[in-house]
Amino acid sequence: MTMAQMMEIMRALQANVEASRIEQAKMHEDLVASQARNEELNKVIEELRQALQEQRGRPVVEEVTSSSPPGVFHMLFAQAITDTPIPASAVPVKASFTGVEDPEAHLTTFHTQMMLSGGSDGVYCKMFVSTL
Repeated sequence: MTMAQMMEIMRALQANVEASRIEQAKMHEDLVASQARNEELNKVIEELRQALQEQRGRPVVEEVTSSSPPGVFHMLFAQAITDTPIPASAVPVKASFTGVEDPEAHLTTFHTQMMLSGGSDGVYCKMFVSTL
């Protein structure tokens, strides 16, 4: 191996070391930024936790008692809505909301589908739940 070849290898190694240092510095910056964001999120979580504890301290809404057997769900609708039959002519709603799409677009799609099937307000309420 000639001296020129050895020098070329040394230069290549030095370039690799420098590239590794630059990459390591960038990774360190990313880590510091990530830690700062994590601390920020932890503060928000703690504030939310405290607000929830304060809200639970006030009797805002009656809590559902756990006296019902497992698997029995309490109906959240008024009895008039619960008693509303879903007509056989009602078209199954194809809109589904996953939380990613625009909520207003979802409501517009749902409303349009319900208008086409001719449902009442009670039917709207019962069928909307199935889109979530």
